[in-house]
Amino acid sequence: MSTTKPIRKAEDIEALKNYFLHEKHSLRNYTMVCLGINSALRISDLLSLTWGDVYDFVNGCFREHINITERKTGKQRESALNAGATKALRFYKDSLPDVAVGSFIFPGRGGNRPLSRCQAYRILRSAGEALHLETRVSCHSLRKTFGYHAWKMGAQPAVLMQLFNHSSYQVTKRYLGIEQDDIDQVFLMVNL
Repeated sequence: MSTTKPIRKAEDIEALKNYFLHEKHSLRNYTMVCLGINSALRISDLLSLTWGDVYDFVNGCFREHINITERKTGKQRESALNAGATKALRFYKDSLPDVAVGSFIFPGRGGNRPLSRCQAYRILRSAGEALHLETRVSCHSLRKTFGYHAWKMGAQPAVLMQLFNHSSYQVTKRYLGIEQDDIDQVFLMVNL
């Protein structure tokens, strides 16, 4: 069994988003990718989100944070909604005829249940295969992609450890998918 890895190349992330947006014309799946890579939520938490979790219906605007209780850990989690996530959510919401507080953002068949984890996996895997991405894309790739790119942009591993609710730094280190080229970059950057 292979280990899930982050999508390391920015152009592969864009290709994945464009695949759903332009080739498949699926705003639901496009938004799932955008929100997944921008929120670092586990897939079970991502798929269970309702519009009320991200949109303030009273004030008519998107929330600044997603506040949830993680299914896996039972811990409270607050994730800021960045511009990329909000843009995708707005685009998707505007395309829907009717959005209610309790309706799932990523509905499965029938609409009264969220998309299943298995179906989300199939959707992401087949997109990765169709695009011939070097990373085998899975649901967990979205969360790991966030971590990898946050680390590359200078986020401290201790902050990422807390963000992911990991119990040890070793888990976070594996999560980031650090490879030899990342290590080589450090040697080449520190040229004393």
